[in-house]
Amino acid sequence: MGSNAPDPLSQVEFSNVVGGRPRGAAESHRVVDPRTEADLWEAPTASARDLDDAVEAGRAAFRTWGRSTPAERAAVLNAVAGVLYDNEDLLAGILMRETGKSRIMAQMEVKRAAFHYEYYATVQLEDEIQYEDDDLQIVGTHEPYGVIGAISPWNFPLILSSVKVASALATGNCVIIKPSPFTPYAILKFCELAQPVLPAGVFQALNGGADVGERLTRHPGVAHISFTGTIAVGQRIMAACAGTLKKVILELAGNDAAVVTDDVDLGVVVPKVALGCLLHAGQMCVASKRVYVHASRYDDFLARFRAHLAETYAATYDDADAPSVFGPLSNRPNFERCRGFVEDCRDKGYEVITVGEEQEGKKGFWIPPTIVANPPEDSLVVREEQFGPVVPIMKWEDEEDVIARANLDNAGLGASVWCRDAVRARKLARQLETGTVFINQPPQPHHAGYFAGQKLSGVGGELGKQGLLSYCQTKSLHIAKR
Repeated sequence: MGSNAPDPLSQVEFSNVVGGRPRGAAESHRVVDPRTEADLWEAPTASARDLDDAVEAGRAAFRTWGRSTPAERAAVLNAVAGVLYDNEDLLAGILMRETGKSRIMAQMEVKRAAFHYEYYATVQLEDEIQYEDDDLQIVGTHEPYGVIGAISPWNFPLILSSVKVASALATGNCVIIKPSPFTPYAILKFCELAQPVLPAGVFQALNGGADVGERLTRHPGVAHISFTGTIAVGQRIMAACAGTLKKVILELAGNDAAVVTDDVDLGVVVPKVALGCLLHAGQMCVASKRVYVHASRYDDFLARFRAHLAETYAATYDDADAPSVFGPLSNRPNFERCRGFVEDCRDKGYEVITVGEEQEGKKGFWIPPTIVANPPEDSLVVREEQFGPVVPIMKWEDEEDVIARANLDNAGLGASVWCRDAVRARKLARQLETGTVFINQPPQPHHAGYFAGQKLSGVGGELGKQGLLSYCQTKSLHIAKR
């Protein structure tokens, strides 16, 4: 696009969505483009009255929607997916601006979000016979909660919000989505666009900061909260929900480890490990945040990893249309936090290997791919999740030792094992204290696989058929047979 060409997104406006209709707000805020730091659109801030109205609309809609049939809900889910497909260019363009993603990454996000609605149109929970004899039959049924509050993160706004919204709708719940204030736009616009294919009040959206989120978690008319984000915020949400005994799903941070054994083909494994570390500049919940390589392969792995990063992840800073999975940090707080990890490593005298161009003095929240070679286990870059393109790579020799080092309390979301011996790989995977282990593949949750965190990485879970149980109450019917 030439510099004088009109911006097709410049006139787009954004609203909260309450009771099936767009709603403005007395207050608003702006987010900046992570690539350029240019101001984006006005984003409305929901008031306490907006939340009360949304809860009332959701509870009214639930009286009918909660009794809908699986077939009726499947039709709506497919229609919502169609809204995403029909508006792919618009929503991808908005995502590019608010997250800093390349066009190919933004398009992938819209398509993947749509797929979650299509998937849950084909999956439902059936009644099951829990017990039966000549005198008694016990049937387990699954009933929706009512109004669910969904609080979405900023790294994959449409994908991660759609997991929550699709799960809620598939089980007969109504849902109010609160996007991250760092990425409010695509979710607000998508919710607005989806209203014509939904009963009013079934899917609503309210933007705002921590105060809006806290009101949502404390509201007596909200029965359930699903949150994806940091451990610290998740702990506050659980405490807030305790007042009304809300059910919660918390998908929290994961300082995920990748374990590379001595028998692997490095030519195959290195590019895949790199992708697991640096997709979306490492801003992914299950990205590999720590890499442990067997000492006998360490030097070769490090040299290959560095060369691959130089070839593949040298960022195209000025071209969002370049087909890259790498990009800037999505907001200034995460940029400053991640840069702090690098500065701490340099201050401590660790070997820091920068791959690519430093961006000092230039606009945008760019940190080039950075390797920290064999830092100590008690270093900040190993003990805490970086959530950016900073990769500590350490040596190991003993399996029990590397498992112990991998199993930190804040590393319960995911892990990966890279091992040619399938039996050995599964043995290692079973010892890792995480909700998901990826064996010989980059970490990426699958729509059909239950996804949940252990230890500090979460409570409850989502995805797959089992994930729908997190959005339902199980009722047991004890039926006398004579």
